[in-house]
Parts: sequence; C-alpha cells; structure tokens
Amino acid sequence: MPGETHLYCMAPQARASHILVKTEDEATRLLKRIQDGEDFAEVAKRFSKCPSGKNGGDLGWFGKGQMVPEFETAAFGNDVGTIVGTVKTQFGFHVIKVTGRK
Repeated sequence: MPGETHLYCMAPQARASHILVKTEDEATRLLKRIQDGEDFAEVAKRFSKCPSGKNGGDLGWFGKGQMVPEFETAAFGNDVGTIVGTVKTQFGFHVIKVTGRK
C-alpha cells in the first residue's frame, strides 16, 4: 500500500577494524599499546601488514561466511566497541575492534 514502510530481513552483518601482524608477541604488544590509550586506527596505520591498515584497519561491513572462521567468531561474538586480541588465522595474528553490527 502507498506510504507503508516495509522492513526486510537481512542477514546479520558486522563491521570491524583490525591490525594484522606476523607474530603473537607483536600482536600482544600492539594490543597493550591500545589498552594503554593509543588510538586503534593510528596503531593500525603504523603496524598492520594488511592493506586495510592505510584506512585505520577498517574492513567495512561483512556477513557471515565472508571472513575466515576465527575472525568471524571474534567479530560476531563480541559487543560493538570490544577490542579482541590476539586472534590467530591462516594470515597471521590479529587485533580486532568490533565497530558495528546490523
């Protein structure tokens, strides 16, 4: 009917930023720097080995099945604003900041 608003069911999505490094020790050190007050995006720009580092680690929105399982578990299993580390994947070690959910 005219004027009606329809809400469509969408698959859950998450948004996250991350810092990717080669070793668990490096990821742990970077996580500590962030916990001690350094800006996540600035640390990502300086240290992340992922191309997303130039954007402060922002990976944008993604749905389930689009990331490797370990990363997906961290992104969908934690509250928005949570920083999760260290997460090991086939790519290396991540420090992950959950930045959105819809």
